Amino acid sequence: MLYWLMKRVFLGPLLHLFFRPQIEGAENIPDQGGAILASNHLAVADSFFLPLKVRRRVTFPAKLEYFTQPGIKGKLKKWFFTGCGQIPIDRSGGAAAQAALDTGVRLLREGHLLGIYPEGTRSPDGRLYKGKTGLARMALEARVPVIPVAMFDTDKVNPIGSKMWKPHKVRIKVGKPLDFSRYYGLAGDRFVERSITDEIMYALMELSGQEYVDMYAAKAKELMGFAATGPLVPRQKSSADADRISEIKAG
Repeated sequence: MLYWLMKRVFLGPLLHLFFRPQIEGAENIPDQGGAILASNHLAVADSFFLPLKVRRRVTFPAKLEYFTQPGIKGKLKKWFFTGCGQIPIDRSGGAAAQAALDTGVRLLREGHLLGIYPEGTRSPDGRLYKGKTGLARMALEARVPVIPVAMFDTDKVNPIGSKMWKPHKVRIKVGKPLDFSRYYGLAGDRFVERSITDEIMYALMELSGQEYVDMYAAKAKELMGFAATGPLVPRQKSSADADRISEIKAG
């Protein structure tokens, strides 16, 4: 009930008024049954605009931190994200990662529409980054189609680090469903899962027109952070330094 109130009464009308979102290819989303919406990820706003323009309820895994903050603010945040159709996922790795996959598979088998960002995190610069194979594992285990979705201009609405959203038209483009039934029974084969993931990322690249980077987005963010704070390795000797060292040794 809270999800539909947020979509149709509290939040949805405001999003339509200020951002005029449009969707193309909505007919590619099945009317019933489990399926994965695999989307590029430009901004937090993606998780609000995609469910807004899809008739069915869309469930997104979200960071556990959104649901565990203490105090009144934490309770309001938990209420808000729950109302937007998001479920808490522990992304700390190991057993937590397996639990997240199991939750996704269970929801898909129950017939839910699951929104997944194959990149695992927001793009740091608007480019499309290498996909993680957990998406492929869920598609194989639940035996559901994967539908590529391209978000446009949500990074202009909600730039990284911004506290306030800026009015800007948002577009969504939904591609044809990808059928991986030829791989059913091969969940756990890392080569198969990588092949499936790469096929999904290629479809997203063509749909979105983004430049593809063969690197995980999390690694790219890490490298950008290093560049901002300075290199972690000692400064290499310049040619002038080398000449001075040679002169000292000669003397």
